[in-house]
Amino acid sequence: MIEINDVSKNFAGIKLMNLTIPDGKIIGFLGPNGAGKSTTIKMMTGILPLDAGTIKLNGFDIEKEPIQAKQHIGYVPDQPDMFLRLKGIDYLNFIGDIFEVPETTRKERIEQLTTQFNIYEALQDYIQTYSHGMRQKIIVTGVLLHDPDIWILDEPLTGLDPKSAYMLKEMMREHAAKGKTVFFSSHGLEVVEQLCDEVAIIKNGELIFYGGLAEMRKQFQTNQSLEQVFLELTSDE
Repeated sequence: MIEINDVSKNFAGIKLMNLTIPDGKIIGFLGPNGAGKSTTIKMMTGILPLDAGTIKLNGFDIEKEPIQAKQHIGYVPDQPDMFLRLKGIDYLNFIGDIFEVPETTRKERIEQLTTQFNIYEALQDYIQTYSHGMRQKIIVTGVLLHDPDIWILDEPLTGLDPKSAYMLKEMMREHAAKGKTVFFSSHGLEVVEQLCDEVAIIKNGELIFYGGLAEMRKQFQTNQSLEQVFLELTSDE
């Protein structure tokens, strides 16, 4: 479960955000560029401090209990250009060491996931030689390696080829079906409409809607697509 209570961040204009995300759901996090999506995600993962409020991940406060909280999450950033001087296999072993993944389990998961994402043969290469899509795949593999309860993904499908994007979406569905949580931001509204149980929409740092698509259509008395409703809600006209 993710609990965001009275959270604000002055430089991003985020004002008293409140959002509770239950287990077993896929949540799409939507908003125009500059609305505060990535800032919110960075506060959720402990990268940025909160100016006010609290964020709890499976009951652990991200600021007061950061180690315990981070043990429950896997995070894919919007830019996968990290640890470029490491080989792919060294990066995955580094992640495995941090999260204390047993050696046998680690080896099996690395082989399975990198084979599925078609990067197994590149594990001995340096990440700086990878394409953007390959970098995205190695970061996603690292997230899945320790099987965290909560996935927090910032534009996770960007740069993935259609087959890999399909596999990741299926993994997201399977993760939620196990009673766990997937929270991801995306500009792909059709994907969100097909995949998500609920959506959270942010505009100018404020949460303007949270709920299911049926609830959204009922509230705004429309049968329009998510894309059409989103554009109307976030328009400055």
